[in-house]
Amino acid sequence: MQTGGGRIPKVRFSAAAYVFAVLLLVSFTILLFSTRSFIVNFKDVGLSAFSGVRGGLYEVSSFVSRTVLSMRELAGLRREYSELIDRVARYEQLERNAAEIGRENARLREQLGFSGTIRYRHIPAEFIGRDPDNLFSALVINKGKHSGVENDMAVIAWQNGAQGLVGKIIQAGQFESLVMPLYDVSSFISSRFAVSRYEGIVEGQGNPEVPLLMRFIQKRARNEINYGDLIVTSGLGGIYPAGINIGRVSRVNYQEYEISMEVELEPLIDFSRLEYVFVIDPGSGDD
Repeated sequence: MQTGGGRIPKVRFSAAAYVFAVLLLVSFTILLFSTRSFIVNFKDVGLSAFSGVRGGLYEVSSFVSRTVLSMRELAGLRREYSELIDRVARYEQLERNAAEIGRENARLREQLGFSGTIRYRHIPAEFIGRDPDNLFSALVINKGKHSGVENDMAVIAWQNGAQGLVGKIIQAGQFESLVMPLYDVSSFISSRFAVSRYEGIVEGQGNPEVPLLMRFIQKRARNEINYGDLIVTSGLGGIYPAGINIGRVSRVNYQEYEISMEVELEPLIDFSRLEYVFVIDPGSGDD
């Protein structure tokens, strides 16, 4: 070794040292793969790595399958909901129909009960419309000559627990007829007060919303007339049988200089709710 020249000394290994190093490496490798208790277990490392990948794939596939299943279930729930809505709507419609049928049956039973009290030959009919082209704006019923309806027969109805006058037949067809209502301007009905028995003539004013007029009442009846008094047919003239309700007094018109007085009447029949009527033959007696 030289100390003054600056050279780095060379370390030389003998052949025995190389052999020892190789044997030591081989021994370490054999020891690594032959013992299970070694610090690093490559089988476990590989298994753990594979398990992690497999777990991730499972979670992804499970999420996708759950999503698809949830979408299918949601679509099924929507269909079921739509079907339930339709079913509920049908049930509600059936309930409304049943309620309407019940009310219709109640009205028909009421009309049937009234029919049994009419002492004249009568023909039940249904109000089916109006005839705006007719001079009288007539009402149309679904019975005609085929059912025994003839011109000038009186027409009555039952409403709110009482019978009332509707009008008279002015044109009887084969299966339908026209009725001139009592509020028509051409309608004149011989009538009287139900209690005091004073007589007069009831006239229409052309509109069911306008009161009727009872004219030509004797002036001495003034003190015996009260609001709400019932006016009925007198039976004179042969068309309207006596005792049919017409209306009630709503106003009294009195002038000192006139020889008679008049009153306004509210008809007993509400024509806006008219459904069923009875055509009666006043010449049939108690048939």
